[in-house]
Amino acid sequence: MDLTLNQLATATGARIDRAQMFLPHLLEAMDAYGIDTAPRMAAFLAQIGHESGGLRWAAEIWGPTKAQSGYEGRKDLGNTQPGDGSKFRGHGLIQTTGRANHAAVRDRLRVKFPHLTVPDFEADPEALMQPRWAALSAADFWDMKSLNLLADVEDFMRITRRVNGGTNGYEDRLARYEKAKQVLG
Repeated sequence: MDLTLNQLATATGARIDRAQMFLPHLLEAMDAYGIDTAPRMAAFLAQIGHESGGLRWAAEIWGPTKAQSGYEGRKDLGNTQPGDGSKFRGHGLIQTTGRANHAAVRDRLRVKFPHLTVPDFEADPEALMQPRWAALSAADFWDMKSLNLLADVEDFMRITRRVNGGTNGYEDRLARYEKAKQVLG
């Protein structure tokens, strides 16, 4: 299924200039990971629209909040060095968080795309902010969590839980999902 610039902007809540910047990269990513039907695309675009604030942010806005301060020293995220909490804040359109997750997405993308020069996101976490890597990392996460299967049965709540770990921002995510379903048919 094709995706137009206007459909992307509407589905994610993005300004046209931001949608234009991400469109070729999201098309590449969705094609590579089978996000290719209206239900899959609607769910994916709604989630990345929420996570990125309408394709405005490819990095977590840093306070630090109490939750963000908790990233520091979290061994489950691989944050073992002083400063890792901030350095490995969420990056990409679905916020990859933690040293270990930055390294893991690098490794998965290098296997999936051996013909590409995938940056070392552990050495340079901000490389995940570049539109191509932000889009490919989001689709890789989507695939890793088997979210196409949930999108096929329109289980948006479970998709949200797998993306967010809870239901933070669910109303906004759902509103974007309803718009995405309408615009994608």
